[in-house]
Amino acid sequence: MIRKIYSLIIVFVFALTGLIIFDYYWPYISEYFGYDLQGHGLFGIALANIVSGTIGIVVFGGLGMAVAPSITNFILGYSERLAITLSRIPTSDILVMVLGIGLGLIIANLIGSPFAHLPIIGPYVPIIFSLILSVVGAKVALRKHTDITDFFGRLRGTNTNAPDCDCNTKAPASPKMPNLQIDLTAGPLGDRLYSNNKLLDTSVIIDGRVMDIMAAGFLDGKVVVPNFVLEELQKLSDSSDSMKRAKGRRGLDLVQDLQHSYGKQVLIVDYDFDDLGDVDSKLVRLAKQTDSSIMTNDFNLNKVAEIQGIKVLNINELANAIKPVVISGEEMSVYLVKEGKEPGQAVAYLDDGTMIVVENGRRFVGCSIEVIVTSVLQTAAGRMIFARANHKN
Repeated sequence: MIRKIYSLIIVFVFALTGLIIFDYYWPYISEYFGYDLQGHGLFGIALANIVSGTIGIVVFGGLGMAVAPSITNFILGYSERLAITLSRIPTSDILVMVLGIGLGLIIANLIGSPFAHLPIIGPYVPIIFSLILSVVGAKVALRKHTDITDFFGRLRGTNTNAPDCDCNTKAPASPKMPNLQIDLTAGPLGDRLYSNNKLLDTSVIIDGRVMDIMAAGFLDGKVVVPNFVLEELQKLSDSSDSMKRAKGRRGLDLVQDLQHSYGKQVLIVDYDFDDLGDVDSKLVRLAKQTDSSIMTNDFNLNKVAEIQGIKVLNINELANAIKPVVISGEEMSVYLVKEGKEPGQAVAYLDDGTMIVVENGRRFVGCSIEVIVTSVLQTAAGRMIFARANHKN
């Protein structure tokens, strides 16, 4: 039904446009005929006017009928995408953004009014100011979201630190769970200008290197730990297997350290999906619904998320990317730690863990020697360097 209404409106607009255009240009057309087409007619209505109006309606109305389906599809598709985007934004963000745009337009009107009387460019100056200051107002308001909501909350005498969604803000109680404060004051996984959230999975928390990456300043936006990830860490910490128990406790300790060190940048949110069983599926759905990226070391989760169009940050790939570049013929000093598999070989390691296989180096095991790189082998598991002992040793 909505498509028919849109189509009728489009056809009507095109037909009315044709009527106005033909009525406007008809006097100029009559000059080519040498006959006053508008000066003759019955009851003061010129037949030429009726003919020109009919032609305009038929021509432009037919054009409107031809393009109406395409225009309707574009309008409905764009409105649907806009509705999906807006539905992901918290209501408080929308209200704050409208407030910022309104203030920006008021200021633009005050600044632009004196320029309106300038010749040529005068009428356009207020429009330019309105476009610029409305965008600036929206961005400033979003950046000051917490201050604005707190201000209006004090005026109402209510607490504005409640979350914008139907989600519990209490983590499940457990005597073995660290006392983790859940912070949703910044909105449900929302950076106010664009989605820059990073969802941490179990593997990357247990790995622990995310703490060093944050300390180096390479992560912007919010770092989010969903509650179902905490529950999986708790199950690991309760496991009868000593290795799993150690991993689970290390992961919980890391989350607590992240909160103590980075405060509001780390969010723990109580989102859950009862229809999904495994943590990876929940993480993928949460990332899709909130436009967030996933930090993981899990190869399978990495592939599944990428297939579904989710941005994935893999710490192992990052580690491989920042390893120093080694080329054939380069000389370096290494410490040989053990013998290799083949006769005469010895093995050394770089600081980043890259293994170096040194030909004719077995007799130097336990010593630091100069070697010359002969080749570099890059595999999915990492990088391996082959070298030979320098004859100077």
